[in-house]
Parts: sequence; C-alpha cells; structure tokens
Amino acid sequence: MHSRRRFISQVATGIAGTLAGSGVLGANDRIRVGLIGAGDRGMQLVREALTCPNAEVAAFADIYTRRLEDAKKVVPTAQTYLDHRYLLENKSIDAVLIATPQHLHAEHFVASLDAGKHVYQEKTMAFNVEHAKRMRAAFKNAGRRTVQVGHQSCSSGQLIDAATFLTPANMGKITAIHAHMYRNTPHGKPQWARPVFPDMTPEQIIWKSFLGGAPERPFDANRYINWRFFWDYSGGNVYENMCHQVAFWYKVMNLQIPRAVNMVGGVYLWKDGREVPDTMNVAMEHPEEILYTWDSSFGNNELGSTEDVLGSDGTIARGQQLRYLPQKVNRPDGAEILGNTRTGANETKVHIQNFLDCVRTGAEPNCPFEVGFRTSIACRMAVDSYLLGRTLRWDPAKEEIV
Repeated sequence: MHSRRRFISQVATGIAGTLAGSGVLGANDRIRVGLIGAGDRGMQLVREALTCPNAEVAAFADIYTRRLEDAKKVVPTAQTYLDHRYLLENKSIDAVLIATPQHLHAEHFVASLDAGKHVYQEKTMAFNVEHAKRMRAAFKNAGRRTVQVGHQSCSSGQLIDAATFLTPANMGKITAIHAHMYRNTPHGKPQWARPVFPDMTPEQIIWKSFLGGAPERPFDANRYINWRFFWDYSGGNVYENMCHQVAFWYKVMNLQIPRAVNMVGGVYLWKDGREVPDTMNVAMEHPEEILYTWDSSFGNNELGSTEDVLGSDGTIARGQQLRYLPQKVNRPDGAEILGNTRTGANETKVHIQNFLDCVRTGAEPNCPFEVGFRTSIACRMAVDSYLLGRTLRWDPAKEEIV
C-alpha cells in the first residue's frame, strides 16, 4: 500500500491545484479539444470543457447525423465528422474526449493515442481483458501523453478525507468494503430506456461503425440507442456504476486486481428485452485480504449509493459526506469525525479541468491509466462470472481470467 503521507500529499496537491484553477494562461497554452461520441454523456463533457479557461471545443465525431447537427448548435464553429479517423487526422486537435459505447473504447483510445492526442476516456475504460492490454500497450508507446479515465470521484476532495481517515490507529485491520447502488423509476419508465426516433435508420447511422468488433447483426435501431441493455456492447450496471465505487477505493487504498469474483442476479423487474441484470450482487476477494461486496437494484432506491470500509477499529462511511465512526469495542475513547467535502460540487467539471491542466504540465492526472486498468479487470471478472454462472479467478502471472 502507498505511504499514507505521500499519498495524501499527492492527492491534495492534484485536487487543490485543480480546485484553485489554472490561473492566467498564455495563448500557447490553449488546448483544442475534439469529441468522439456526441451522445448525452459526451455533450455533458463538452459543456464542462467549454467552461474551462483557454480550452476550445473544435471538432465532433459521431456516426449518427442528428447528433452532429445537435452538436453544431452547441459549438457552431466546430468541425463535424462521421468517421472519427478524420477528426484524428486534424493536426490542430490537441486532445480528445471519448464517450462512445463501451465495446468501442479500445478502438477509439488506441487510435487517438496513435494519432498523438491526449485522451480523456469515459468509464469503464476497457470492455474486456484483451482490450485493456491493447490499450495499455498504446499508452506505454504514447510517450508523454496524458490519459485521464472518467471516474470523476477521483477528483473529489473526499479522497483527501478518506486518506486522512485511513490510518492503522483509526481503522485497525480492514477486512471488508460493502457498497450499495440502488435506484428506482416510475412505473412504465425503465431505467436507461431511450426512445427510438424515426430518423434512426441505416441512412442516418453508420451501423458498421457502431458494431466495431462486436458480432455481426442486421441494423437494429433499438440496439443502437439502447446499447446499455446488451452484452455485446455493455457491461450493464457493473460498468455504469459499480466501476465508480470501485475506482474511488482502488485509488485511495491502492487495491490490486481481485483474486476471485462472483456475481449473481437477474432481470427481475424490467422485462423489456434487456440482457443485463437489473438486480445483482458482486463479491470480490482481493489479495490484500479485503472482501469488496457490491449490490444494486433498479426497483427501489431506499438504500441509495453508499460505501462502508470496515476495520476492526473503525468504519469509514461514504455517502454525501465521509464519516469516520470508531468501533467502541476496540476504541472506546475514539470520536466520530466528519469529512470536509460534500458531494454536490461538479466533479465532472473538476475532472475535466484536471485533465487539461495535466495536458499542459505533464503531471499525472487524478484518475491515471493504472486505476482504470485495474477497475476494468475487476468489472470484467464480475460480468463474466455472471455469464458463466461460477466464481472466476485472476491469474496475475498470465494476466488472464480463469
């Protein structure tokens, strides 16, 4: 595990510098940004980038003509491309934001680094182990290129609170982390479901580009717009939300890839053709002798989204704010401590700003490639465990799921 003092110093320096802003930047520090994947999340990233000092959104790439037209309404001066390769050939683009479906991340990530661009890669970074290794090779070959993975909680001041609480005196022996992620939606409005518009046709959507390396299928507008429902393109809620809750603690505690993972669940509520489960439980055994469990459902939001780090001498509870609670059986005189940072601040904006700052300075971003890599493998192990119906293990020598 990292030296706690060194870790707090690194996190505090990175986050405090980002929160303080970049200061006055010269003309040579201007960064021209392109977006690959102009859907809802991609355009949210663009809107945040537009608020950052000395950053210009200069180009959009998407395979759906309507999205390019809508993007031009946000940035009328930007160039648009139906093929991301033409955007990457644009020498004036310094950095790219990638917000495409998960099965396309490796293709766009590798191409962007090979083109000499800095990369902000939305989560979950890699779709599977083979993609993760391919992305790692591209990252290593890229030299001094900045890669920020889109786990925006890694730019939260809560990391400083967590690192401060994570002392042997406070926690004793940590043996477990338990996390929840629960949501609910009104009857008749399934989680993630998006409407199919009349113009979602083969004439307006480049279907072959959407498929990428996924299995060949005839054009299906529902698969295109609701790709999160299907295993060919998505890791379900493991890739949408478990990844964030894992990445936060993987960074602050430097946890390694799990030794073993098991996932169970099913489509218990939303019988709308989705393949990914709406109710699930994941158990991950880590080499640090920590059991990380995560459960989630889309049919009740009472439990919300929380994580609890459980030690023999204390607990760190993470919700809207971090809280340390002593285990009175071992720390009878211990006192509760409330963290300094509440959620609600725009972590995505801070994360984008940190990316741009690191492009300029060459510093390591708040969510570096390695955190994204380990998180991706853990998530893939969970999904494959569910699909195969058994516990899976990680072979660290061969770097394979077995």
